[in-house]
Amino acid sequence: MWAIKLLACYLEGESFKIVLEHSQHVSGFALEIADRLNMAEYDRTFINEAALLHDIGVCQVYAPELGLYGKNPYIMHGVLGRDILDREGYPLHALVCERHTGVGLTSEEIIRQKLPLPHREMCPQSLSEKIICFADLFYSKKPGRLGERKSVAKVRKKLLPFGEDKVKVFDDWLTRFDMRL
Repeated sequence: MWAIKLLACYLEGESFKIVLEHSQHVSGFALEIADRLNMAEYDRTFINEAALLHDIGVCQVYAPELGLYGKNPYIMHGVLGRDILDREGYPLHALVCERHTGVGLTSEEIIRQKLPLPHREMCPQSLSEKIICFADLFYSKKPGRLGERKSVAKVRKKLLPFGEDKVKVFDDWLTRFDMRL
């Protein structure tokens, strides 16, 4: 598939294997949700492609535990991924990259926390973006734990330090996606 080939152009070795396996789990879960919502085949195709590419920007970050030695902090992988996919000619896929961190980042949060990110809204907008963002919350990139789906309680606990509003977004998605995990 073209998305995996593109991912392989930017990542190699162990880091490629980790990101690909993580992204395949995210894609699989996102497609389960798309099926539950009876989404059209076009949307399912986009969800699969975008989920496979959502972490492409990690190729430019410093995360030695993933075999990555780029110059940028990890929090930047979404905007870096957007830049890559915009250059490659996939602007809608690029937006998924930028908007998938946590349950999304507002410009206010970026400014308040002094994050090294552009001062703009980075929250998922489309249903497909929200599904991929949601599915990503359940899987880590920790070697040896790539296939373990986190519990709802664990996801909530991880989101809580970022604010009750983040947990509320997650809970709203649970309801919208008819999830009984």
